[in-house]
Amino acid sequence: MTLAFPSTGAPMLDGCKASGEYSHSAGRFLHADTIRRMVTGEGKRGRRPPAAIASSPPAREPAAGTGAESAGTRRPKAGRASPGEATAARLRESRVCVCVGAGGVGKTTAAAALAVGMAMRGHKVAVVTIDPARRLAAALGMRRLEGELVRIKPSAFEAQRVSMPGEVWAMTLDVKRTFDEIVARLAPDERTLKEILANPIYGELSSAVAGAQELSAVAKLYELSHEHDFDLIVLDTPPSRNALDFLEAPTRLLGFLEGRALKVFLAPGGLAARLFGRPTAIVFAIFARVTGVDLLGDLSAFFRSLAGVIDGFGARTRRVAALLRDPATVFMITTSPESEPAREAAFLARTLDARGMRRGGLIINRVHSYALEGHSVERVRELLAPAAGERLAARAAANLADFDVLAERDRRAIARLQRELHVAHPLLVPHLDHDVQDLAALARFAGYLLS
Repeated sequence: MTLAFPSTGAPMLDGCKASGEYSHSAGRFLHADTIRRMVTGEGKRGRRPPAAIASSPPAREPAAGTGAESAGTRRPKAGRASPGEATAARLRESRVCVCVGAGGVGKTTAAAALAVGMAMRGHKVAVVTIDPARRLAAALGMRRLEGELVRIKPSAFEAQRVSMPGEVWAMTLDVKRTFDEIVARLAPDERTLKEILANPIYGELSSAVAGAQELSAVAKLYELSHEHDFDLIVLDTPPSRNALDFLEAPTRLLGFLEGRALKVFLAPGGLAARLFGRPTAIVFAIFARVTGVDLLGDLSAFFRSLAGVIDGFGARTRRVAALLRDPATVFMITTSPESEPAREAAFLARTLDARGMRRGGLIINRVHSYALEGHSVERVRELLAPAAGERLAARAAANLADFDVLAERDRRAIARLQRELHVAHPLLVPHLDHDVQDLAALARFAGYLLS
């Protein structure tokens, strides 16, 4: 089985400086690309060889039972669209793209790259992130992202020689602000709105309650898809230990809003009335004198105001839940070959299928490539020694052998994911030497996903 990048990439040697290791005998840095050219016999002016992702060395037979016999991830035959081209075509037919997966697998970078890549194809795209580290802002050439949509200036792309016929708009999700906007739309009058927004109980629930991020994310997604003219909206889902939190947020809220417990609580003469009765009021009054917090008053005002917007919240939540199942919404599962993210990706794929949600593709990030090119460690050391010296050549050859171990592990993991997720053509991104920190790097990353 040969898994190939649509572009090039190279491993970085252990202990290298600036993605290369200094060779005292050669008087220069020895970059992994330089080593690859030496090993393959390619001249300095020759074309850089494509970095095969987890493709077995020529002399090595694939292990039995690894799925290596599948041609699913080989380069398509001439005239057939590549996996990236097929993904781009799928996104052109979609309105919403939700990037889901475990934390720490490059989901934020993938979301930004998909947005930039589709805009490079002439589309007007919005990307929304909930990333607390704000790395997306740096990658998009901005110091920070606001809680409202901001267009990335065309001059920013021009400065980095990125052709940009479309538009990229970006924002970071402000959970409190999103809830405030929803309440403003649903409140029956200005007085009710002011009461809710000023209530301390609401302030805590709208920002600190479990699931607030996930719910506000899908709410913002609904707003952008129905009130703006974007060709595509890309959402980077909240970081969480369970990627399903995002999918379950609307259902959980709807269950609460339509549940019997809340109706009983808010009914005249119900639990709320008994809770705020005279005996309890005395206790709360003492509490207020001691702490300075009028908890009884805040709770009473909050639930009184909530009754005016609860029906609207329920209706909107149902529409948000329907958006996630809309055929125009696709889910891009992002993972790495590591065992835990891969297991979560497989579980997430099964859950999406069971809920009737459309999968848009599988992104496998940080994939190692074979480095020895089918040669033995001894042969690579011999090839490198004239330029690098015996000591450095031995270290480099051993390091490249380590990359082969990682590449073999990744090859097996990819084959396993293909079988479990029934994905013939995953989108493979190499383990990059540097973090993606600017628009040019995002454009290159997009090439792995959409070319």
